[in-house]
Amino acid sequence: MPDKLTSSEAASAEVTETQQATSAARKIYPIVKYGDPILEKPGAPVKKFDAELEQLAEDMFASMYAAQGVGLAAPQIGKSWRLAVVDVTGGKNPEAKIVLANPEIIHAEGEVREEEGCLSIPGFRGYVLRPQFVTIKAQNAKGETFEIRGENLLARAFCHEIDHLNGILFLQHLSMLKRDLIKRKIKKLRKQGEW
Repeated sequence: MPDKLTSSEAASAEVTETQQATSAARKIYPIVKYGDPILEKPGAPVKKFDAELEQLAEDMFASMYAAQGVGLAAPQIGKSWRLAVVDVTGGKNPEAKIVLANPEIIHAEGEVREEEGCLSIPGFRGYVLRPQFVTIKAQNAKGETFEIRGENLLARAFCHEIDHLNGILFLQHLSMLKRDLIKRKIKKLRKQGEW
């Protein structure tokens, strides 16, 4: 999910420096774009929790920061697993990094309609109704089970990334008219070789 916050050039430069320092030794995966079938199929549960998974999670954070997002799911980097990372601070607070293996929403309340986008559908945004508060149950990169409650942007990021793990894109939450308009624009970009 891309970061919708706008900031001054100084703050942007600071984030870029932080991201470069963080991702210096990390692999930056290319983001899979809409149209790739991996984005529309549910991911397999994560069963093996080891150093390789921890490294993948850190590489996912680096890839997410490089793409200026606040969330990234494994299918978005071509891996059909139930693994996602979220950091709504955009890398500014290392304590805010959340790894979600096999996440599920166990409670949701309230409703908020906000503009949303997706790293796999760059350049397109739409208003999506999501819960204002969610509690999720997941495992961290070591396989330890935890519960976490998110509100507003964090709740939205949790829902968006869990949707990815279930093969659902934010487009499916838009009106048919808006969804078809975006799909036609993407088809045109594909024909022009720009997608």
